[in-house]
Amino acid sequence: MHLTSPDQTIYVAGHRGLVGSAVVRRLRAAGYDRLLLRTRQELDLRNQAATEAFFDEHRPAFVVVAAARVGGILANDTYPADFIADNLAIELNVIQAAYRTGVRRLVFLGSSCIYPKHAPQPMREEHLLTGPLEPTNEWYAVAKIAGVKLCQAFRKQHGVDFLSLMPTNLYGPGDNFDLQTSHVLPALIRKFHEARREDPLPDEPVTLWGTGTPRREFLYSDDLADAVLFVLEQPEERLYEVAPDGMLNVGVGEDIAIRDLAALVREVVGSNSPIQYDATRPDGTPRKLMDVSRMRTLGWTARTPLRQGIEQTYAWYLRSLRTQSA
Repeated sequence: MHLTSPDQTIYVAGHRGLVGSAVVRRLRAAGYDRLLLRTRQELDLRNQAATEAFFDEHRPAFVVVAAARVGGILANDTYPADFIADNLAIELNVIQAAYRTGVRRLVFLGSSCIYPKHAPQPMREEHLLTGPLEPTNEWYAVAKIAGVKLCQAFRKQHGVDFLSLMPTNLYGPGDNFDLQTSHVLPALIRKFHEARREDPLPDEPVTLWGTGTPRREFLYSDDLADAVLFVLEQPEERLYEVAPDGMLNVGVGEDIAIRDLAALVREVVGSNSPIQYDATRPDGTPRKLMDVSRMRTLGWTARTPLRQGIEQTYAWYLRSLRTQSA
């Protein structure tokens, strides 16, 4: 049963993260005010008993699973056990509790990294499990694949309306700018910002991992939130007519070389930093472009151009720095 009226309760798991906060903004803007929100301190979704007690008490009608342990190549490679164990626990606890308490529709947010490292481009939903994963983030990817398969299994066995969205690389307000754990775009914003120097001193060089040749697709977080609301409001028969496996890629359908992305971010930040590449560091997957034909068939497309999204994200980053220094 799809979302039809503002009085239906929606639990957004992970509402303080990049994706969850955008989903909350979008739902509220559309008039959905009966939102169930809990911080990690209030509800640790890795704890099965606590998760079950929450669902028993509140019995949400709809669930958006945006809670996850996330990070870039360095974080994935440094903490493989944390990435696979935490994400498996979150997914299993939430999805089982949702089924047991009669949730009408659950939207699980996966990731484009679930697809094989050398998947055909653009990557279609059917390419799942057709080849080896990218080694630097396989722990996170395996956990996310398990979440997708959990939704499929519960639908196959119990007929529940549990589906998965696979967003491409995300960025936007509220992103993680920690250079040890962030993804590439916020890391670029921070590096170029911190490399700026007052005239007449030249801006510091910025060193990036890899060769700059891999291509990536970037989706503004508020566009993903719009896709989540769009899917929540779609009739069940229409959704599964287009996506019989319950999987929907969400992206913009265009990619950009990391080298060109770095130049764009440098321009938005207003930096003149020389860009250097450390080819001894891994590039990751050569290319990750999503086939978004299923979402387009349903009637949804992303709306935020990359440059505009970077400008808005950089503006948020500057505001956050002023807040920290106040």
